[in-house]
Amino acid sequence: MRLGVSTYSYWHFRGERYPVEKVMEQAANLGLAGVEILHMQMESEEPVYLRELKRTAFSLGLDIYCLAIHQDFVQPDPEERKRHIDHTKHCLQIAYELGIPAIRLNSGRWKTVPSFDELMKRGGIEPPIEGYTEADAFGWVIGAIENCLPDAERYGIVLALENHWGLTATAEGTLKIVNSLNSQWLKVCLDIGNLLRYENGQVLWEPDYEGMAQLASHAILVHAKTYFGGGEWYTLDIDYRRVGEILRQVNYQGYISLEYEGKEDPQTGVPKSIDLLREAFKL
Repeated sequence: MRLGVSTYSYWHFRGERYPVEKVMEQAANLGLAGVEILHMQMESEEPVYLRELKRTAFSLGLDIYCLAIHQDFVQPDPEERKRHIDHTKHCLQIAYELGIPAIRLNSGRWKTVPSFDELMKRGGIEPPIEGYTEADAFGWVIGAIENCLPDAERYGIVLALENHWGLTATAEGTLKIVNSLNSQWLKVCLDIGNLLRYENGQVLWEPDYEGMAQLASHAILVHAKTYFGGGEWYTLDIDYRRVGEILRQVNYQGYISLEYEGKEDPQTGVPKSIDLLREAFKL
């Protein structure tokens, strides 16, 4: 296993974007092996900017191991789904130009709870749009991803489906999509902090270690969240030693990607997080 950091750790969609190049410098100073780039954090998609990111990472001895993108395939309107499919294919091309071997994929959600902050208070639970069912949404998502798989294979880039609320809030929902397509170009981005336990439709605000064990053998990337200063949306008490054992049982050898989500300044919160993960995962 190797340890890296997501650029998201320095910018939580609030205020001025923290430059990707500066995250790379921070990662190198912390002795990390690589960085994960949040697509929305990039300054542009112009070739000169992409080349500069690639050059900077190489000069610092870093991999760029994932491009984290946003799309939402839970769209009743076929034309709207196509727009998100086209966006995903466009991002595959960006990843290819940057030499990135994986993109983080979302399934999407109903958005019947419009505010993401409110959705987090509910533990990611929201009802379907009236007149539709979860079966409809799974069909849309599976069809959309299937449409993207030929491009993923052509570029040699793995689609890493994250357990990221909506249909993929649980291990079962995530695996329903991955197993339906059964492709070596579709794997799981196991987000430890997003996988919560539910009981009778209510969130328990506890990590779902059983769900992690179900997803671990399918994982191509692992997101490790930390919450120094309290979490932006919630705080979990995660036993990362236990997580490490779950991953070792399936011989996981990929990246552990820090997604620092605490309110403490990342200039101190990220180094603390790296120390915590290094000790827990024995890296």
